[in-house]
Amino acid sequence: MAKTPTPADRIAELRQRIDDANYRYYVLDDPSIPDAEWDALLRELQSLEAAHPELVTPDSPTQRVGIAPTGTFAEVRHAIPMLSLGNAFTDEEVADFERRIEEKLGRRAPRFSAEPKLDGLAISLRYEDGRFAQGATRGDGATGEDVTANLRTIKAIPLQLRGKGWPSVLEVRGEVYMPLAAFKAYNERAVKEGGKVLANPRNGAAGSLRQLDPRMTAQRPLAFYAYAVGVVEGANLPDTHSKTLAQLRDWGFPVSALNDVVEGTDGLLDYYRAMGEKRDSLPFDIDGVVYKLDDYAGQAEMGFVSRAPRWAIAHKFPAQEQSTVLEGIDIQIGRTGAATPVARLKPVQVAGVVVTNATLHNADQIARLDVRIGDTVIVRRAGDVIPEIVRVVPEYRDPHAPEWQMPTQCPVCGSEIVREEGEAVWRCSGELTCAAQRKEAIRHFASRRAMDIEGLGERFIEDLSDLDYLKSVADLYKLELDDLLEMKRRADERDGTTPETVKSGKVATKWAENLIEAIDHSRNTTLERFLYALGIQHVGESTAKALATWFGDLELIRRLPWPLFKRVPDIGGEVARAIGHFFDQPGNQQVIDDLLARGVMINDAHAPNPKLRDGLDLATLLVDLEIPKVTKIRAEQLAGAFTSAQALIDAPEHNFVAAGLPADTAQSFAQWLEDDDNARLIDSGARALARLVELTPQATAATLGVLDGQTAVLTGTLSSLSRDEAKAKLEALGAKVAGSVSKKTSFVVAGEAAGSKLDKAQELGVEIWDEARLLAFLAEHEA
Repeated sequence: MAKTPTPADRIAELRQRIDDANYRYYVLDDPSIPDAEWDALLRELQSLEAAHPELVTPDSPTQRVGIAPTGTFAEVRHAIPMLSLGNAFTDEEVADFERRIEEKLGRRAPRFSAEPKLDGLAISLRYEDGRFAQGATRGDGATGEDVTANLRTIKAIPLQLRGKGWPSVLEVRGEVYMPLAAFKAYNERAVKEGGKVLANPRNGAAGSLRQLDPRMTAQRPLAFYAYAVGVVEGANLPDTHSKTLAQLRDWGFPVSALNDVVEGTDGLLDYYRAMGEKRDSLPFDIDGVVYKLDDYAGQAEMGFVSRAPRWAIAHKFPAQEQSTVLEGIDIQIGRTGAATPVARLKPVQVAGVVVTNATLHNADQIARLDVRIGDTVIVRRAGDVIPEIVRVVPEYRDPHAPEWQMPTQCPVCGSEIVREEGEAVWRCSGELTCAAQRKEAIRHFASRRAMDIEGLGERFIEDLSDLDYLKSVADLYKLELDDLLEMKRRADERDGTTPETVKSGKVATKWAENLIEAIDHSRNTTLERFLYALGIQHVGESTAKALATWFGDLELIRRLPWPLFKRVPDIGGEVARAIGHFFDQPGNQQVIDDLLARGVMINDAHAPNPKLRDGLDLATLLVDLEIPKVTKIRAEQLAGAFTSAQALIDAPEHNFVAAGLPADTAQSFAQWLEDDDNARLIDSGARALARLVELTPQATAATLGVLDGQTAVLTGTLSSLSRDEAKAKLEALGAKVAGSVSKKTSFVVAGEAAGSKLDKAQELGVEIWDEARLLAFLAEHEA
């Protein structure tokens, strides 16, 4: 007699059948069951899991939808950066790319993996022991957004890997995209139902993944193709890219059937032309093809340049071009303060779209093209999406047209527009006061690692800003319950989404009460969090912590000239200048005053770090000022010959020669001092030095900490305290806590499931502490 299957047996069978159907549909492109049968299997599984909730697992197909909105996205730091690719637009550029590889590797006609370049959104998927654990957007390449809940709704992404032999940790990278037929159907349905249509498939994919409610993402017709791997732990992958993609396919990931392996320049260009011919008939948008050197050993030997690999390139399809007249150049300030020149054009139709504006990218691009107002220019829709000016027609130029110059002040808030040395981007330095940056400034200010205002999500930030309840982050601390309720009512009326309960007179207030409480709770903070929350360019958590540790007091930090910030280890001239520019803006200082006046309190102010005293002298200040030709030796000669900064300012040039400077250096220094801004800077720097000497205590064993000068690394999981707590306790005792093990590491604290860092420490002979030793040490030395 056959055994009656248990609910657990049937649930396992249903999950397997649904996963198999998904695999055949999304990976093999060979559906095994009709949609109606798939729907019936899913409904039966949902019913069984509802009756037996103890049998629900995170990788069940039912768990792809239905997760409540998070309100915001956490940041994810990519362990291996998600690099961008260089572009090629001509056959000659592709030939040059291939030739460089031939010459570097000493091979003729190397093998390449050739792949279509999908026009979607790059993402990273992390699997732990075969289960989908985390998904993130590419972001800026170093840091993305955690969109795990949304990615779980995409049926093409496996929640559990198939087969066997997969690594304990596997990071798969690929493209989320919207198929053209699905995009068209979605928009047709949206029009019929009075909803919002999507601009294009790429924007549709990107916007869908940034929905705060995963149930909204689940309604979008998204697909996925894998194209690379990132972090791999616990197993070895094949030695070529193409074989790795085949392995990923076996593990359940969709991989484009259009991928191919080709040899040499001829193979690359043949593939490019074949894809160009197929482009209009493909079920998804592509804007070119990607070539990757197939073998990983060759990739490693080729290496990287800037933020792009030398072993891969994107070969873009040509875009249509038209000529028109440049009528003006406006400056557009982005959410993060980037000042982007935008060309105002005489309207022209390009690729079926009337173009009136085009990006000029940055000031360097304008200088390179020598674009001037009134010029006749060639406009191209790069990637078939973003119009850009590609060249000028010089023969039509007015001979008296002046060269264009970047404005010195932000067109939105009037703050200084600054550009870092060696950087292409100019930025508005009014981070806290610029209306263009307001929403981003508030989002960052309220984030978990900053002021941690729970419940202040993206939608509320948008509405509070758009409806003029917030002019700056300081206005958060003016909000009252009635403001929030009124904001919600006005936003609902604007959007036509007023709930029936509200129409009948029932207004929910709990959410507003909770938000007011969270804002009030955030008033009590630390200097490190406050500095990070200000959103100063280049000041992340570690730099904010360093500033707080070394200077100890906001009032001191906000008044320091920029060269003094270089007294903090790991802060160089670029970061120091960014901090200085921020505090130089009266608007930013006013917002800080408003924050303090509205009850924000920093609870951990302290005297400067005693080790600051080592560099509080005139010679070090002269070096930190980065004066042309004034080296450390020359700075010491000047400091030895002059008693004060004012004496230097007042001295004639020949006195610098008398102090030991060569004639050309003396002349250069004298010319530098003739600039009033430089004279004021050296004077204010000297006065700040004197103030720091007065405030900074002498170094003793007690003030430096028992671990001063030592570097620790944490790895694995500690049972009695979190990684952040352990780091804070070690830093409080003077240690530097690093993220990787090297010969300079003093000791490694290894918890449960310690990985490669422990292996590296053992290999280098670095001292290893277990959790018990750490706790005993902390108990002995903590106050």
